[in-house]
Amino acid sequence: MIDQIIGAVGIRETDHIVEIGPGQGALTGGLMRQAKHFDAVEVDRDLANGLMRLYGKNEKFTLHETDALRFDFASIGGEQQLRVVGNLPYNISTPLIFHLLSFSNHIRDMHFMLQREVVDRLVAKPGSKQYGRLSVMAQHNCIVHKLFEVPPEAFVPRPKVMSAIVRLAPKPDMQIGPLEQQLAVVARDAFGQRRKTLRNALRAHISAGQLEALGISPDNRAEQLSVDDFVRISTSLMAQ
Repeated sequence: MIDQIIGAVGIRETDHIVEIGPGQGALTGGLMRQAKHFDAVEVDRDLANGLMRLYGKNEKFTLHETDALRFDFASIGGEQQLRVVGNLPYNISTPLIFHLLSFSNHIRDMHFMLQREVVDRLVAKPGSKQYGRLSVMAQHNCIVHKLFEVPPEAFVPRPKVMSAIVRLAPKPDMQIGPLEQQLAVVARDAFGQRRKTLRNALRAHISAGQLEALGISPDNRAEQLSVDDFVRISTSLMAQ
């Protein structure tokens, strides 16, 4: 499974890899062996010490003992775009992805192992129960692909959930700005109470008449809108 994950990343010898939360280094050696530069971001001091014992003498290896949610990814890599890899815990996966998207100009792609339900939300299409704010924001900013699933028996100890590998590649020239900030608010409020129609869920932002002028029925619910529909609403609000 480790070989399959590393193969899916498709590392080239010129790549600068950043591994988030390498832990005991199950992937680290294989990722670093194929890359030109390697940075690890690990918040746990004991695990960081173990990584330094294993890889500290390798000139490719740089360890950042800090929280990835607060790490400035623009501070490494220089002109070269980063390739980010990580096995992300459920409780930080969504905020960390949003944090990384704020550095999209510095990142070529991201490969994450996540709980399968999070990956299913990232790739979900309109009309599905999994489709929500995370789907809209991720798909607006990135090309998103679910690659394959990782069964519980691949881990020790064995978890109670399925995991999956996802690739997120920031779209060319994408950068977090006012539109993305507005889009995040619209998506948050639209999906805040999924059973509400847009007429009610977004009444603080836009009128039913304005929605109709955009070609969007105010009687629709959030899950019926495409990513482009959300972008049209957000663009319209910015123009007011």
